[in-house]
Amino acid sequence: MEGEEFAVGCLLSIKTTLGDEFEGQIISYDRLSNILVLQEGLESGPRRNIRLLKANYIKEFSLLRQDEDPLDVKKCFLDLTSLQAREDSAIRQAEADSERFGVGVTSEAQNLFDALSKTLPVRWDKTVIVVMNEVRVSSPYLPESVSGGTPAANERVKKVLEFERKRMQTRGTITFKDLSPCLGKHVQLMMEMKTIFVIYLYSTSAGK
Repeated sequence: MEGEEFAVGCLLSIKTTLGDEFEGQIISYDRLSNILVLQEGLESGPRRNIRLLKANYIKEFSLLRQDEDPLDVKKCFLDLTSLQAREDSAIRQAEADSERFGVGVTSEAQNLFDALSKTLPVRWDKTVIVVMNEVRVSSPYLPESVSGGTPAANERVKKVLEFERKRMQTRGTITFKDLSPCLGKHVQLMMEMKTIFVIYLYSTSAGK
């Protein structure tokens, strides 16, 4: 399936080995890689989807008609200024999105970051959550882990952090090791009681 059948401008109805069915016009065909560049759809419009398809994946196709070269420079117009603006916007958005994901942090830390971001401007600085570009929240991300910023900003972040941790705890997203020290003392007491009980059973058995 090559040669004139894949001539530029051909309008094809294609079925792929992956089960896709679509119609498109050939923009280009590279014999070396056996890749087709297709403009999907047969109707003209300001925006079109472009698909790169390895010809090996074509199960069957039919030629609908032969048309003119869709990239005829005499009939094409590219708004390079608009394209550059869209590219710059996409790059800025990607950079902003990357700052929303911590590297080497726990899922709980990321959940706290996401919760804080709903009410405050936040970003990651390695494993530290930076709030309003002045207040820093370090691991283990407790109210006492908050530092920097003005007293008012510092106190505000502590309150929001404490509120979010309580809400997450209610939802069951706080891990066991991060529960309050009070609960930790209760667990320790229970472990000591279990140890005493085991010793008691052992001594009772030995006495018999």
